[in-house]
Amino acid sequence: MSTNYIFRIEELGQEFNDRVGKKCANLGEMVKIGLRVPHGFALSLDAYRRFMAATGAADEINEYLNTITHDFENIDHFNQTSARLRSIVESKEMPPDLKEPILSCYQEICRKCNAERIAVSTRSAGASSHPGQYETHLNVIGETDLLKNIIKVWSSTFNARSLSARKRLGLPLGSDPIGVAVIKMVNARSAGVLFTADPNTGNQSIMIIEANWGLGESVVGGEALPDVYVLDKESLEIVDTKLGSKKRCITCQEIGVAEVETSPDQCNAFCLTDQEVKEIGRLGRVLETHFGVPQDTEWAVDKDLQCPESVVLLQTRAEVIAEQKKPVDRILDLMLSRLG
Repeated sequence: MSTNYIFRIEELGQEFNDRVGKKCANLGEMVKIGLRVPHGFALSLDAYRRFMAATGAADEINEYLNTITHDFENIDHFNQTSARLRSIVESKEMPPDLKEPILSCYQEICRKCNAERIAVSTRSAGASSHPGQYETHLNVIGETDLLKNIIKVWSSTFNARSLSARKRLGLPLGSDPIGVAVIKMVNARSAGVLFTADPNTGNQSIMIIEANWGLGESVVGGEALPDVYVLDKESLEIVDTKLGSKKRCITCQEIGVAEVETSPDQCNAFCLTDQEVKEIGRLGRVLETHFGVPQDTEWAVDKDLQCPESVVLLQTRAEVIAEQKKPVDRILDLMLSRLG
């Protein structure tokens, strides 16, 4: 597209990292090397800046920040400021020069899917990875909800956690440009994450898959005890498995998603076939070879397709190995592993 604000995923690659954020850039890179990624498009960091300037939100935010007399001595200060700044952002309408190309891209995806309206996710995409810092909205359907949820993702750059991080680093509180990935929802039977090296030991001869029924957010967010599969990286043979309890999973509703109880049959069965496990591993091996470092990859199995086409990649990033983590993060990992 001719705009600096919006790009189709297939137009992107790693060289766009600073323009659209790492998540979107890596999705485009995966398309380039022939891997299966859902249809979608990306809003650039410039789109965030354009929205904030054109709507007057940036000026209102700076005016409010100039009235603050405290120096954020406690969490209540961050929460109060966050609520006010987010209300400013979410009160604004999408400017026409952003609204029209966004809806055009959405309609293009609908045509590709032979549907009047499709469900998408709106996900934050920073120039560097900050997993869980900003918001993701799933199963967004229709033009009105799409525009509203893109603005909510931008608004999440003013959540209390983000404000605290910027304050700690001495960065401006009034702006934190991020990209937004708008990606077609996969009709997921199962989903989860793949680590192409053991994240706890750094062992690069194995890969580890964690999986649950439904959408992958229950695995990524740690809400469920997932199934675990260990693969030999060279042969892709499954060398170990652990059946997770999987008592709850996240599924799409008519609008949005909900966490629901899984059935006894689902709790007592692995949520992936051996063929699916090996295909996820194969894709992970391709990603690690291409990016040159171990990968932390999110994937889903589309219930409407047959393996291997059913295995779809949702994002990938460089994996963080335990030895690379800060001491406090390693202690938290150890505590969580003991609880499991």
